[in-house]
Amino acid sequence: MKNISIIGVPMDLGQTRRGVDMGPSAIRYAGIVERLEALHYDIEDLGDISIGQAERASTELKLRNLKSVAEGNTKLAEQVDQVISNGSFPLVLGGDHSIAIGTIAGVAKHYQNLGVIWYDAHGDLNTSETSPSGNIHGMPLAVSLGLGDPTLTNILGYAPKIKPENVVIIGARSLDEGERELIKEIGIKVYTMHEIDRMGMAKVMEEAISYLKGKTDGVHLSLDLDGLDPADAPGVGTPVLGGISYRESHLAMEMLAEAQLITSAEFVEVNPILDEKNKTATVAVALMGSLFGEKLL
Repeated sequence: MKNISIIGVPMDLGQTRRGVDMGPSAIRYAGIVERLEALHYDIEDLGDISIGQAERASTELKLRNLKSVAEGNTKLAEQVDQVISNGSFPLVLGGDHSIAIGTIAGVAKHYQNLGVIWYDAHGDLNTSETSPSGNIHGMPLAVSLGLGDPTLTNILGYAPKIKPENVVIIGARSLDEGERELIKEIGIKVYTMHEIDRMGMAKVMEEAISYLKGKTDGVHLSLDLDGLDPADAPGVGTPVLGGISYRESHLAMEMLAEAQLITSAEFVEVNPILDEKNKTATVAVALMGSLFGEKLL
């Protein structure tokens, strides 16, 4: 597919550290449009989804800004749905990771068995019962699996969006107790940093690709920049030491490009206020280059 539609989502309501709403601007400033045009894609930048205000006092403290997050994600889901209907590849720029709720809702409508690669330090598998913080950016994968508040799980009027056996988490190194239990209970495939160190990224990606290739009719990539080590991607809200390296991440993206597996993607949690000279957005753009087929030779 040679048409890519870029959607910016300046969402910062899924957590409490401000600045991640500037992520889409930082990624554009780092040259994403020019980078993809150089690879001969037709790029349509649809601008940014409008996001509501933070709610002063959430009626349900366990789910911070529930109403505004749900509204923003509904708008995003509708736009992603439209982009796919028009035969274009949706590339979503975040914003905090709560936006994956809307992206996946819009994408999954078009597939019987959507696969998801969740490239992240965190599982994002909390619900209001297990979340230590009430931050919805720690819940989008659970929501997409149909677990959590109906306001979120039923966006676009259907749930669940995806099945646990079609999900692969890569790069996990910070999981809450409830998330660990859920992973074991419903059987999600997870490659933690232990597996990446032990097997090497090439083997991890080979396994992940063959695991998803046979049983999915499309695969969504949800890449949280905090999946990378903070030395390479410092501008994120919840950095965790000991992450995936810049080089390993390029290899992962190149292998996905070769496999021609990915049918939609989002890059999230770029926070320029916490960054060093837009380094994290620049890394995001470089990884998108590799995902869309950029080669050294």
